[in-house]
Amino acid sequence: MTTPLRQARAVARTELRIEGRAGETLWVIAPFGAVALLLVPLAVGADRPMLAQLGLGMYWVVVLLFGLLVTLRQSTTDSPEHLGMLRLVGVVPTARLAGRAAATTVALLAFEMLLLPALVVFYQPPMRGWAWLPAVLPVTAAGLAALGTLAGAVVRGLAGRGTLGPLLVCPLALPLLLGATEVIKTAAYGRNPWPWLLLLVTTTAIGWLGLLLSANACEENT
Repeated sequence: MTTPLRQARAVARTELRIEGRAGETLWVIAPFGAVALLLVPLAVGADRPMLAQLGLGMYWVVVLLFGLLVTLRQSTTDSPEHLGMLRLVGVVPTARLAGRAAATTVALLAFEMLLLPALVVFYQPPMRGWAWLPAVLPVTAAGLAALGTLAGAVVRGLAGRGTLGPLLVCPLALPLLLGATEVIKTAAYGRNPWPWLLLLVTTTAIGWLGLLLSANACEENT
């Protein structure tokens, strides 16, 4: 019998193949995110010191807002026929949601990486503290993916789910936004960034734990 872990891997591979064929993260969402990063420099003008200070915060705001599009749009494939087919082949709800969240983590990480050149070009931020980015980027992507997948499962089948999903995720994702920004800033000023990284890891762990524990309940309510 296939274990839930293998089922989750299969679901993740399927979701990534679908994303690769559609290319929405690469060709649609990422360019719009880059345009959103460009709006502040256009408004502020040539005030380079101000842009350098705003750059990192604006980057994470765009990652959060446009990352919601990446996470929540996955729930649009959850038609009754699709869910029925997954139940028929024996895919358990926990494996389905975990696999989807894992695939979304990969997509979000790619989205974050694609936005970094736009951040450097438009804002020219100081590079101090960027040594922590290899830790911050995947943790933030994993946390946002878990929260978005959980919210998509909760609001699935409800009227106005396109509005309810972001309303659920944004408040829960604020620790991710704060932690990701402050890790780099505190490291840049020579202070200890570990408490902020711990906030990131804790928020991400809570998101994944909530996703796994509530998977069956979300399935029963649909």
